Amino acid sequence: MNPTDRLIIFTRYPRAGTTKTRLIPELGPAGAAHLQKRLTERVVAEARLFLRDNPNVVLEIWHEGGTPEEMAMWLGLFSYRAQGVGDIGTRMAAALQSAFAAGARRAVLVGSDIPGLDSGIINQAFVALAEHALVLGPSRDGGYYLIGLQNGQAELLVPLLLDDMAWSSETVLAVTLERCAAHGFQASLLPLLHDVDRPEDLELLRGEELLP
Repeated sequence: MNPTDRLIIFTRYPRAGTTKTRLIPELGPAGAAHLQKRLTERVVAEARLFLRDNPNVVLEIWHEGGTPEEMAMWLGLFSYRAQGVGDIGTRMAAALQSAFAAGARRAVLVGSDIPGLDSGIINQAFVALAEHALVLGPSRDGGYYLIGLQNGQAELLVPLLLDDMAWSSETVLAVTLERCAAHGFQASLLPLLHDVDRPEDLELLRGEELLP
């Protein structure tokens, strides 16, 4: 892999009342923040495993809330960037464009609320980008938990896929794939995984050490 390949994690600082707000009625403010904390720690642990075998990939953690110092005290010494303003598409576009502006050949962006995401799937994403311009990790709610792009097609694909999207809808993945097909791109798809955003998703975590 090129030394400038990027792995980007999107997360929030786990401050009670500001994170996983849709789960607060079920878990309470502190419980929802605890779940955010544990889910993020899990994906960062898997990222560490991936980096151990791929030392030339740079990890960046783009966060909402908290300062870089608070993030480093929590998760360790990584590169931290504030996500800034705008909807999730605008913020993802900024992170991917930043990676490519810095010379990355491949960039993979993942969320932090996917308990099934592991180092093997992250590796699959980078391997897929050796032959495909785009890789997506579909989630069961109709969206996706991972997006990865090659630099050569990013100028076209970033606005095509991330602008004017109904992000909270069940059609995000379908519309994304339709836009790809309309412009002659075929996405490589990763395993289908669950994300944890709504009270009904909590059943997926029973028996795990993620809930308070």
